[in-house]
Amino acid sequence: MRLHKGRFDMKVIMILADGMRPDSITNVENAQRIISKSASTMNARTVYPSVTLPCHISLFHSVTPERHGTTTNTYVPQVRPIDGLCEVLKYEGDKKCAIFYNWEEIRDVSRPNSLAHSCFYAGRRIGYKLAGEELTDAAISYLKKYDTDFTFIYFGYPDMAGHDHGWMTEEYLEAIQSSWNNIEKLMNELGDEYTYIITADHGGHNRTHGTDMPEDMIIPIIINGKDFEKGADLGDANIIDIAPTITKLLGVEADKEWEGKALI
Repeated sequence: MRLHKGRFDMKVIMILADGMRPDSITNVENAQRIISKSASTMNARTVYPSVTLPCHISLFHSVTPERHGTTTNTYVPQVRPIDGLCEVLKYEGDKKCAIFYNWEEIRDVSRPNSLAHSCFYAGRRIGYKLAGEELTDAAISYLKKYDTDFTFIYFGYPDMAGHDHGWMTEEYLEAIQSSWNNIEKLMNELGDEYTYIITADHGGHNRTHGTDMPEDMIIPIIINGKDFEKGADLGDANIIDIAPTITKLLGVEADKEWEGKALI
């Protein structure tokens, strides 16, 4: 698959549903409708341990936990610091970044002064379903008002449902559907001005994750944008490939420490 080398008018929204297994969206109509219009892979891999914060730090810094040092849901400052996606976009590309999230530990994916905007709704307090809906509306409102180059939107509901009830249970699948309702609303409201990257940090099995089992390690990556061929296969992709893909789309050089490859 080939597309442009990066445009100054490009804007990217990355949406992540925590704990979303590829097989959980097989019968989700709005997910399949979006996938049919996108480039995608249902066989991408995350990093080990397949735990939420280590996976997110790897996503934003394009290295494995072995390199960045965070191996649990408690952030560990890096001994040999690597600039993450938001830092590279701001300081190397003068880009504006925003983050919307409902699990507080996500704050550690970026360093202070790298964001133009940050919005947090506490899923633990008001419930992850409502928090996801609130942050969806907040993101739509903000992005319609303020010019933003890169936006990250995080939904924690599927992971919480997986831990409470089990992966692939009725309750978990309801959380997946809720997340895709939010995703579809975002895309309908914001339109084709953006390239959308939809993914997960890890999967899950029974009521847990973190192992090297395929159920935990395999994730979807879906990229929807006018420059991406519908139905194109993203091939052998990894979660650490997402950050260099975003910088390339935005015409910014990837950090020299990053280990992932751009998917374009």
